[in-house]
Amino acid sequence: MRNYAYPLVTMLLWSGNVIVSKMAHGLIAAPAMSFYRVVLALSIMSLFAARPVWRHWHSIRPQLPKLLFLGFLSMAFYQCLSYWAAASTSATNMAVITALTPLLTLMTTRLLLPGTGARGMLPGALIALFGTVWLISGGHPIQLLSQGVRSGDLLMLTAALSYAFYSVFLKKWHITVPAWQSTYLQAWGALITLLPVFFWLPVEQTQLNEQTVPLILYAGILASVLLPYCWIQGITRLGPARCSLFLNILPFMTAMLAIPLLGETLGAHHVSGGLLTLTGVILAQWPPQRWLFKTKPAVAE
Repeated sequence: MRNYAYPLVTMLLWSGNVIVSKMAHGLIAAPAMSFYRVVLALSIMSLFAARPVWRHWHSIRPQLPKLLFLGFLSMAFYQCLSYWAAASTSATNMAVITALTPLLTLMTTRLLLPGTGARGMLPGALIALFGTVWLISGGHPIQLLSQGVRSGDLLMLTAALSYAFYSVFLKKWHITVPAWQSTYLQAWGALITLLPVFFWLPVEQTQLNEQTVPLILYAGILASVLLPYCWIQGITRLGPARCSLFLNILPFMTAMLAIPLLGETLGAHHVSGGLLTLTGVILAQWPPQRWLFKTKPAVAE
C-alpha cells in the first residue's frame, strides 16, 4: 500500500501547483517563472544528487539524452504551457483537462506500443471528450461553434498531452537511473531549454518581488523537487496507466483549494462535465490489461 502514497502525494502537490499557476499570472512571464523554479530546484538537489551523478556518470551517460528530453517535456514545455493557460481559463478547468492525461497516456501507449490497450478505449474516449467539451463550454456545447474554444483550454490540453508522452517514455525507455538522480538530470534538461528564452525576455517580465518569491519557492521546492520524485517513484512501482488513474482526484483537490484561495465558484457544468470526463477515462481503461499493471522494482541508489 505504501506504493500508492507516491501518486497521492503527487496529486496534492500538483493541485497546489495549479493554484500557483493562476496566482503567477500577470506577475511574471511564464518562461521566467519556469526558469526560476528550475534554478531553485537544481540548487537544492545539487546538495545531494550531484555527487552520486558524478560517481555513476559512466552508467548515466548513455541515458543522458533521454533524461534531458524528459526534463524538457515535464519541467519546461508542460510548465510553460500551464502558466500561459492560466491567463484565460480557471484553475478548475485546468485540473479537469489535466485529468484527461490517463486517457492520453493510453492513446500514446498504443501509438508507441502497438497492440496494447483496453477494449473500452473508444467509447471511453468519446465520453471523456464530450465531458471536456461540456466543461469548457460552460454547459453550452453549441456555443463553441460560434465563440470557439478558449486558448487557455487548448494550451492545457496540449500540456496534458506532453505529460502523457513523458509518462509513457519514462516507462518505455526503462530508465535505470535512481529517482533523485533522474529528477536532477531532467531539471538540467529543462534549464538548458529555458535559458535562451529567459534572456530573450524583457527585464520587467523577469523581476522578482514579494509577490512572486513565495510562488517560486513553492514551485521550485515542492512542485519541482518533491513532486517529480514522487511521480517517478509511482510510475516505476505501479506503471504509467495505473499511476495516472490518480489524476482523477486532481479536479476535486484543485477545486477545494481554488474556491477559498482564488474565489472561484464550482458550477453545475464543472461537476457534470468533470464526472463525464472521469467516467470516460475510467471506461477507457476497462477491462484492465495485465501489461498496464506490471510493476517494476524501484532502483536502489
